Amino acid sequence: MKNNDFNVVSLFSGAMGLDLGVEKAGFNVKVCVENNKWAAETIRQNTDIPVIEKDINNVSVDEILETANLDYDDVFMVVGGPPCQSFSSAGKQRGLEDFRGNAIIRFLNIVEEIQPQYFILENVRGLLSSKLHAVPPKYREYDQYKDVKGSVMYFLKNEFEKHGYTISFALFNAANYGVPQKRERMIIFGNQGNDRIRLPIPTHSENGEIPNTEKWIDLKTAFSDLKEPSENEYLPLRKNAEKYLKLLKQGQNWRNLPDKIIEEAMGNSYHLGGGKTGFFRRLHFDKPSPTLVTSPNMPATMLCHPKELRPLSIIEYSRLQQFPDNWKFSGSLTEKYKQVGNAVPVGLGYAAAKNIMDFHLETNNLIKYSRYRRTTDYEFKDYFNDNYKKHSNRKE
Repeated sequence: MKNNDFNVVSLFSGAMGLDLGVEKAGFNVKVCVENNKWAAETIRQNTDIPVIEKDINNVSVDEILETANLDYDDVFMVVGGPPCQSFSSAGKQRGLEDFRGNAIIRFLNIVEEIQPQYFILENVRGLLSSKLHAVPPKYREYDQYKDVKGSVMYFLKNEFEKHGYTISFALFNAANYGVPQKRERMIIFGNQGNDRIRLPIPTHSENGEIPNTEKWIDLKTAFSDLKEPSENEYLPLRKNAEKYLKLLKQGQNWRNLPDKIIEEAMGNSYHLGGGKTGFFRRLHFDKPSPTLVTSPNMPATMLCHPKELRPLSIIEYSRLQQFPDNWKFSGSLTEKYKQVGNAVPVGLGYAAAKNIMDFHLETNNLIKYSRYRRTTDYEFKDYFNDNYKKHSNRKE
């Protein structure tokens, strides 16, 4: 099977972290839909892939296919990570308050219309517990599930299944797939047909304790050949942060400050609940990074270099998301951090896409196992059901 048979439509493409992993697995991204002008420019700077720079709610499937120079039947897979603020467990987790203009609903609609063989939908952990809050008449059957934890995922699974897809999904830790970052993300796999796509087997574990896995990749490995960045390659620390970070070693945070100054350092945040592990946080060279955020110098989500008195630089951010070193990000320094921080790690995108490629090639093996039809385990269920129906009909 030729590579040009594996055409992909990318939605909510961002800086192309997911797409780079998809291409690495042997697929061809034929069009990107991305509303942010700086991310769209990043795609243009680095690739020849056509970009539709619009709000996806104003983009028709016909425009997507025309831009990609594809017909409906030419689209093998649709991929994307719709904006996820409504589902974020770090925020108010508003869930689906309104179907109009909702990015994840638009992803669903485009997949339903194009009907690709496969799709990959990436999102935050909070998607699992998010609630439907408002249901339009078209989806009245879900009225009974409003305000129930998990009802958004239940809705998505049911709607995809109505259109012929078998769904599998899990919450994945990117560090388990060779990414130097402990980043948890939901990935939903869809296959047009009755066969469930198995979940990708981890290639790494924390200490390599699981058979056939390697140890998690740490910062030391990820940054091994990097030079010290210039001052225009990272955001400055806030002045009060410098004062306290000087007192901390790698792997430490506000809890490791001298007792007599902890409350002074934390200010009003000292009395807030939660672990507050992001305050005055220095990373550790011997561990993967925590989840990258869109700005490394914010008080509650600080990502300070293990030894230097500065936040992580853009190239360090890029390494932790596994972008190529020659990948050029457009816009101001702040915009670059946003693009990299919001991206899907390339390695996680690769693991997801390779999982589909392996599944597809195994299910559609070009060399037949036998001259007889329906002799493999994934065909047995249909084979047995057909035989059972014939048997039952004869008895009647």
